[in-house]
Amino acid sequence: MKLVILDRDGVINYDSDQFIKSPEEWRPIPGSLEAIASLNQAGFRVVVASNQSGVGRGLLDMATLNAIHGKMHAQLARVGGRIEAIFFCPHAADSRCQCRKPRPGLLQEIAVRFHADLRGVPVIGDSLRDLQAAHAAGAAPILVRTGKGRLTLATAELPQGTRVFDDLAEAVRVLLAEA
Repeated sequence: MKLVILDRDGVINYDSDQFIKSPEEWRPIPGSLEAIASLNQAGFRVVVASNQSGVGRGLLDMATLNAIHGKMHAQLARVGGRIEAIFFCPHAADSRCQCRKPRPGLLQEIAVRFHADLRGVPVIGDSLRDLQAAHAAGAAPILVRTGKGRLTLATAELPQGTRVFDDLAEAVRVLLAEA
């Protein structure tokens, strides 16, 4: 099975320091939805792994998070794309849970649910914690410069083997050329 794991905010859609708290605030980054559709058409299963501490902080409830994801699914469907599943950590940043990135719990859960070995599976994110979770899970970390990506690239020591691309569309073009 061909699998790609994506962070949501800053990779698929524009991010906000105040969190994405409503469907109206969710706006796709140009080319991201089409990139996901390209992955699907090439036989990849696309899964999202996202920290959503806004739920734990009370900034949005599950119904609102589901509505945001519903908007994302609907816009993806319009361009022929599909996300197989969304795995998220609802806990606040000070939580000691195992599912909050940079811990690998979300990725390990994806591996179990999809009966997948994560070695070499691309995990595409815009923050150091996305890359650290990928590295800890044995997956292949990829940084995009969208969202927090430029800051991450400028200020963080990236895990060994991290590849860097301008955006999700460029990362997908390269992954598909290599497949």
